[in-house]
Amino acid sequence: MKNKIYKFYKWSNTWQGTIVLVLLFMFFIAQAFLIPSGSMKNTLLVHDALFAKKFAYGIPIPHIPWIEVPILPDFRGDGHLIDGPKPKRGDIVIFRYPLQPKLHFVKRCVAKEGDKLLVRNKQLYLRIQNNDAKTIAFAKKMRAKVVELGGERYILNPYSTIHKGIHHDPDITEIDGFNEPVFNYGPIIVGKGEFFMMGDNRDHSADSRFWGPITYKEVVAKPWFIYMSWDKNYQIRWNRVGKTIDEIEQELRDGVLKYPIREGHKKLE
Repeated sequence: MKNKIYKFYKWSNTWQGTIVLVLLFMFFIAQAFLIPSGSMKNTLLVHDALFAKKFAYGIPIPHIPWIEVPILPDFRGDGHLIDGPKPKRGDIVIFRYPLQPKLHFVKRCVAKEGDKLLVRNKQLYLRIQNNDAKTIAFAKKMRAKVVELGGERYILNPYSTIHKGIHHDPDITEIDGFNEPVFNYGPIIVGKGEFFMMGDNRDHSADSRFWGPITYKEVVAKPWFIYMSWDKNYQIRWNRVGKTIDEIEQELRDGVLKYPIREGHKKLE
C-alpha cells in the first residue's frame, strides 16, 4: 500500500500528473471564474475572482477550460453526468448562456417551474406555483410583502429583504426600445424544468427578461468563495478575499459592506 501511495505521489509531481489532477479538480470539484461585469452588484462585484462548486447541482459534462469543448457526450441529454439538486429560488447560479453556450453567466434564480411572475415599473411580482397559499408562505419566509393584482396574490420584490445586494438604479427612469423588459415584463408562467434568472443589479442586467428562462442543461455551478478581488484601480479588496458568498450576503444584511450603486454603471450588462 505504501509503495502504491509513493508511486502516486511521484506521478502527481510530474507535469502529466499535475495536469490530470488539476483538470479532474476543475471538472468535478471546483472551477475558477472571474466576474466581468456589474450585473450582480452589489453582491458580486466586477473583478471578483471566485471558486464555484461544480457538484452543487449534480456533475455537469466536463469541458476543456477556455475553449469549452466537451470531453464526453451528453449521455443523459440534460448536460450532466450525474443528476443532482436543482437550483432553488434565491440561489446564485453559474450557467451557460443559452444563446452562446461557451459563455458563462451568473445570475440569481428568482422563479422555478410553475411560478408566475411579472415586472411592472421595474418591480418584480412573484406568484409561487400560481397558488395563493404557497405564495403567502414563501413571502413569510422571505419577509416580503404580499399584494393583490387582478384578484391574485403576488409577492412584491420577494428577495430584496434577504438579499440586500439587489437594487435598482434611480438614474434609469425612461423606457427606450431596448430596456423595455427592465420596466415591464410578463406575466409569464415558468415552463417545465425551467429557471428564471435575474441579476441583482436589476436595471443593468441582461437576463431572462431578455432571452427567457434557462433549463437544467445550462446549469453549471454555484459560487463558493472569493479568492481574490480588485477594483478598477487594481487595488485589492481585502475585505472580500477568502469570504464565501453567504458571508458576503450576511455582511450586506448587517450593513458591514456598503458600495456605491452608480459607480461604474454601463447601460446594460
